[in-house]
Amino acid sequence: SRAASPPSPLWALPEELLLLIFSYLDAQALGRLAQVCRRLRFLSGRDLLWRRIARGCLNSGFTQLGTDLAAGIPVKERVKVSQNWRHGRCRREPVLKWKCKQVASFSFLMPWMELDGEYLYLSQAENIQAYQLCAEGTGLQRHPQAIFSGHQEDVCRFVLVNSHIVSGGGDGSIVLHKIHGSYSVKFSAHEQEVNCVDFQGGLIVSGSRDRTAKVWSLSAGRVGQCLHTVQTEDRVWSIAISPLFSSFVTGTACCGHTSPLRIWDLESGQLLTCLGTDFHRGAGVLDVFYETPSLLLSCGYDTYIRYWDIRTSTRKCVQEWEEPHDSALYCIRSDKNHMIASGSSYYGVVRLWDKRQTRCLQSFHLSSPTSSPVYCLRFSTTHLYAALASALHVLDFTAS
Repeated sequence: SRAASPPSPLWALPEELLLLIFSYLDAQALGRLAQVCRRLRFLSGRDLLWRRIARGCLNSGFTQLGTDLAAGIPVKERVKVSQNWRHGRCRREPVLKWKCKQVASFSFLMPWMELDGEYLYLSQAENIQAYQLCAEGTGLQRHPQAIFSGHQEDVCRFVLVNSHIVSGGGDGSIVLHKIHGSYSVKFSAHEQEVNCVDFQGGLIVSGSRDRTAKVWSLSAGRVGQCLHTVQTEDRVWSIAISPLFSSFVTGTACCGHTSPLRIWDLESGQLLTCLGTDFHRGAGVLDVFYETPSLLLSCGYDTYIRYWDIRTSTRKCVQEWEEPHDSALYCIRSDKNHMIASGSSYYGVVRLWDKRQTRCLQSFHLSSPTSSPVYCLRFSTTHLYAALASALHVLDFTAS
């Protein structure tokens, strides 16, 4: 009789069926599967299989809603690097150093920065400088590719939106630059320092030490026209426009009895709501960050990171994390999913947090033995940049 033919191996099945079966595997099983043969190695590396795993990882480029913020980078590689973020495996080094100003017996410089593709924009004194990131991801080019000027005193903060830089300075002015071109506009905005700015939907919002927040038009023929002046009754340290462009939040010094976190209507300038009821006097909010129109992060002098969901309650945050060494928190950022990064006021401490845990996940001390706050931090899926008083540090998480 004719001998029966041997059964076909599993990997001889159609690709659609194999991908469906493999979708039930975890990262370790997919890694082992890739060692079987060339075909399975190709199939097991498909983004489709790793996407579900990546959404549960730290800083893999996916938001809570599943939006991919790092399209073009293989998802499998991002999952690998994510493990380095979780376990704190990185190479760290200062990539830029500068001299601090001397005023009386104190040295100070409060840099701010933004990341945009292949460039890092950094404020140093009165200027904003654009540095190209090295192709291999090991640092910055030594010399800036462009310098944006206009302020007579130090740049306090700036934002980079749609190829435009909007900055607020210690001279009370706001300056608008178009990155690819010579177009720039400067106008007097506040009586004292412009501590914070944001720019979305053709509008600028600014906050100042003069205890006001203002809304400015950038529409044709009305550039620099003040649409609203909000009396905050306290110094404004941080500000952000909602992703829906309908409102903005201010973080103030909390020197009075009013909540330091308040949301204002962008069209009318009227107060919409106050966030929180248990702030202590002096618990000023130094940084705010919108993840979605209803999810907001804040941090400041009272050493807490607070996570607000405006849909559920404005009286109490839904989560909070305390800086373990009782240091003020100068800056905050999230991957819009599970990870938060914060910068502390002492010894250049950068901390990584997992929202699913109550304690700090990893800590990095960048300015020991001298002490400096982390004034600003930004990160991609592979690198974290931290700006201190006299240096810019990079943490490279692609290191094995």
